[in-house]
Amino acid sequence: MQKIIFLIIALFLIASPSHAELTKQEVLKDMAGKEHRLSNYQGKWVLINYWATWCPPCLEEVPDLVALYDEHKGKDLMVIGVAVDYKNEKEVARFVDDMLMSYPIVLGTSKVMRAIGSAEVLPSTYIYNPQGKLVKIKRGLVTKQYIEALIYAK
Repeated sequence: MQKIIFLIIALFLIASPSHAELTKQEVLKDMAGKEHRLSNYQGKWVLINYWATWCPPCLEEVPDLVALYDEHKGKDLMVIGVAVDYKNEKEVARFVDDMLMSYPIVLGTSKVMRAIGSAEVLPSTYIYNPQGKLVKIKRGLVTKQYIEALIYAK
């Protein structure tokens, strides 16, 4: 019986899409209608940050993510927020406006989660290096200092 359970789990893991499989051509469409592909950001670090309007640590990290995006956009870093567990698009838009979120926001759907990976913990940040390789999944609060230490580490 244990062998059967192990086999079923192994098959499930093999068949399940993995966050490491985010392809360079995977399309993430933001709330403004702009399409984002990992390949668009070749040569840049990419942060994909899952958050929710009701999540206190998500609220806390937004100013750091805005500062990172505003300081690094067009240079060496891209931030894309993914709103999850929301009532409707209007609620998300209001929150984005209230928090002065300058980076693109994608509405989290099952398709988006299959493409990027899960967000069992909020916030969760998927960090891709300039070659497009997933190098870190940070569960919980992320800070500007943490990200800059990671991307500028020697």
